[in-house]
Amino acid sequence: MTATPALPDVSREWHLAARPVGWPKPEDFALVEAPMPTPGEGQVLVRNLYVSVDPYMRGRMSAAKSYAAPYELGKVMQGGAVGEVVASRAEGFAVGDHVLHFFGWREYAAFDAKNAVKVDPQAAPLSTYLGVLGMTGLTAYAGLLRTAAFKEGDVVFVSGAAGAVGSQVGQIAKLKGASRVIGSAGSDEKVKLLVEEYGFDAAFNYKSGPVSEQLRAAAPDGIDVYFDNVGGDHLEAAVGSLNLGGRIAVCGMISVYNNTEPAPGPRNLARLIQTRGRIEGFLVGDHYDLQPQFVQEVGPWIASGALKYRETVVEGIENNLEAFFGVLRGDNTGKMIVKL
Repeated sequence: MTATPALPDVSREWHLAARPVGWPKPEDFALVEAPMPTPGEGQVLVRNLYVSVDPYMRGRMSAAKSYAAPYELGKVMQGGAVGEVVASRAEGFAVGDHVLHFFGWREYAAFDAKNAVKVDPQAAPLSTYLGVLGMTGLTAYAGLLRTAAFKEGDVVFVSGAAGAVGSQVGQIAKLKGASRVIGSAGSDEKVKLLVEEYGFDAAFNYKSGPVSEQLRAAAPDGIDVYFDNVGGDHLEAAVGSLNLGGRIAVCGMISVYNNTEPAPGPRNLARLIQTRGRIEGFLVGDHYDLQPQFVQEVGPWIASGALKYRETVVEGIENNLEAFFGVLRGDNTGKMIVKL
């Protein structure tokens, strides 16, 4: 085994202490000191440098059956992370290698090397492998191009458009020839960012008035594609503005994640009959076959500056929980990252 010297005796990690009801509370979680893990045969020990917090994690805190297994009470949580190999008992991985993996919410992680993907810090900043070149980027790419079957000339509406996924959806649509891209966000500052930096044709603050009215004003001729990160009144508004043959890709519904009662569905679904519209949910995990194509196409856009991105960086494992709360509140612009 190869290892770097002077590792600490303990590693701090976040445990789920209780299943949240409604909005998560600090007492639902615990920051715990655990013994420094030791890698077994075929494993690596990684010091996490950047960890991801994402809206989908709220669903894993519930015991309800979902597409991902619930977090276990009293045990460390999981999430995307990028780190440096500090000890290796696995062929092909050396101390100093940087890897992408799924053992976040902790300072150090030992795991099977087959669950690690090498990343190149010279090709792109390490944090981007959690966002614009990572899972959120692939989510945007697959959802827009495959699930929503985007085609040149489409009018595209994106909710949560200043977030990690939404901002990339809008820009990819523009780069692929959308005739008009509209975004919604939760502050005037984010609306300005969408238009002035990300190149959206129009954007609105959903807190400034009814979404349906603002969408009609921004897209008077209707929309062909809606990329849904929010649900609720945004989904209903999109159905109301859908053109003939319109497509809706449901990526997330952050507006209802903390509800304790079922949220009412759109009241205008009958309009799908008239428009022959389609609503389809998707998970990025079903589209990893697109990863090589995604990196090949999107990588050069990022390198050239044609596709822009923002990150909201919070420092310190002790602030991991507050960063997650910030995602649920919509505090982040672009990808929320915790730098350890």
